[in-house]
Amino acid sequence: MTTPEVLFVCVHNAGRSQMAAGLLHHHACGRVLVRSAGSAPADTINPAVVAVMAELGIDLSREIPKPLTTQGVHSADVVITMGCGDACPVFPGKRYLDWQLDDPAGLPVEQVRPIRDEIDRRVQALLADLVS
Repeated sequence: MTTPEVLFVCVHNAGRSQMAAGLLHHHACGRVLVRSAGSAPADTINPAVVAVMAELGIDLSREIPKPLTTQGVHSADVVITMGCGDACPVFPGKRYLDWQLDDPAGLPVEQVRPIRDEIDRRVQALLADLVS
């Protein structure tokens, strides 16, 4: 059996997709290859996102926003979009999921925590589906 590969995509790759990638990497313990990207990457990760992930022992402080590439989408088994609209290329036979989530940009830590927790719930359900 091959290791499944998941790509999380949002606009800036500075919040939602970084949290999702960090959480899946943490929970999967090597059973899933995880990447994230943005259709218009920011310069840095949202500091509130780094803070709420650190609360769970997940360090995103060294992560950088990465650009979405056609090759990245092509190599993924599952592509999860989070508010990036039509920017993500679509390949036949790929599994695509669109997670409607609030954007944590500009929000304080107290308002980013519930977004993180919802992403964590979805990530754990995805992981159970991928490795079952």
